Amino acid sequence: MNLHKYFIGSYFLTVFGVITAYLWGEHVHSGAGLVSVFIVIILAVLETSLSFDNAVVNAMKLEHMSEIWRHRFLTWGIAIAVFGMRFLFPILVVAIFAKLDMFTVTNIALTDPDKYAHYLHLTHAPIVTFGGLFLIMLFLNYFFNHEKDVHWITPIEAPLSHLDHIKGIEIIISLVTIIILQSFMPAEIKHSVTLSGIAGIITFLAIDGVAHYLEKHEEMRAAKCATNAIKCTGLISFIYLELIDASFSLDGVLGAFALSNDVIIITIGLAIGAMFVRSLTIMLVETKTLAKFKYLEHGAHWAIGALAIIMLITTVKEIPEVVTGLIGLVFIVAAFISSIIENKKEQQ
Repeated sequence: MNLHKYFIGSYFLTVFGVITAYLWGEHVHSGAGLVSVFIVIILAVLETSLSFDNAVVNAMKLEHMSEIWRHRFLTWGIAIAVFGMRFLFPILVVAIFAKLDMFTVTNIALTDPDKYAHYLHLTHAPIVTFGGLFLIMLFLNYFFNHEKDVHWITPIEAPLSHLDHIKGIEIIISLVTIIILQSFMPAEIKHSVTLSGIAGIITFLAIDGVAHYLEKHEEMRAAKCATNAIKCTGLISFIYLELIDASFSLDGVLGAFALSNDVIIITIGLAIGAMFVRSLTIMLVETKTLAKFKYLEHGAHWAIGALAIIMLITTVKEIPEVVTGLIGLVFIVAAFISSIIENKKEQQ
C-alpha cells in the first residue's frame, strides 16, 4: 500500500516552509537562517508527533463527510489552521485583552517578538480555559451515552455510559469545573477566565446541537438544500472539525514560544505539523483504520480528557508540552494494542 501519496501536500509545504524560514531568518538577522530552519523542523515534529489523538478524532468526523468536504478540510481547513489559529487568533486575543487594535498588535508581533510573547503570556489562562472546557464537553459527550455498547476500559466506561440519563450532566460538571478553576485565579483575571470557560461550553453546545439537528432531519434538509443533505451537514461538520482542531492547537501555539518568540517562524513550524496531521487524518479515513482498530476512538477521547485537564492545570502551573503529548500518545498506543489483541481473539 502506497501511503506516501497521502503526504505529498505535506512534503511540498515542508520544502516551501524550510526555504521561507531560512530567508526570513537571514532577513531578521544575518546568519540566523539555519537556526530558524532548525526551530521550524523541531516545531513541526513536535506538532505532528503530539497530535495523533487529534488526527484520530478528526478521522471519526471525516468518515461521515463527502469527498468534496474532505478535500476542503485539506485546503480551506489548512488555511484556517495556519493563518487563522497559528497567526491571526493569538493576535486577536492579545488585541482584546491588551485593548490594542489588531494593526498595532500585528506590528508588535513582527517587530518586537519579546513584547508580543509577554502579551500572549498574560492571555494564557483565558485562552486555554476556552479550549479546555470545549474539550471537556467533547470528552463527556462521548462517554455519557447509553447507546454506546462498545467499551474499552469497561469498569469505567460502562457506568459512565448511563450518566446521560441525568439531563444536562455534562453542562453541570463543566460549570462546576469553571467555578473551581476561577477560585485559583488572581482577581484581575477571574472574570475573563469564567467568561472564556462559559464561551467554550456554549460553542460546543451550539455546534453539536446544529450537527445533531441536521443528522436527525436529513431527509427534510435534503429538500431544502441546493444539492443534498450531506452537503449541508458537511459544512457543520467542517466547522466542528475546525473548532476541535483549534482547541487542540491552543496549548501548542502557546508552548511554541518556549522555542522562539518569532511569530513567523512559529507559524511556519506549526503549519507544517498541522498539514501532516491533516494528511494523517485523510489516510486514517481512506484506509479505514478506525474500523480495523475499534478501540482507537476510545483512546483518542481519553487523550482528549487528559489534554483538557492538563490545559486547565496550566492556568496555575506550567506543564511542558511534551508531557501533554506523551500522555495522549500513551492512550493511543494502548488503545491500538488492545484493538490488535481483540482482533486476534475474534479471529480464533
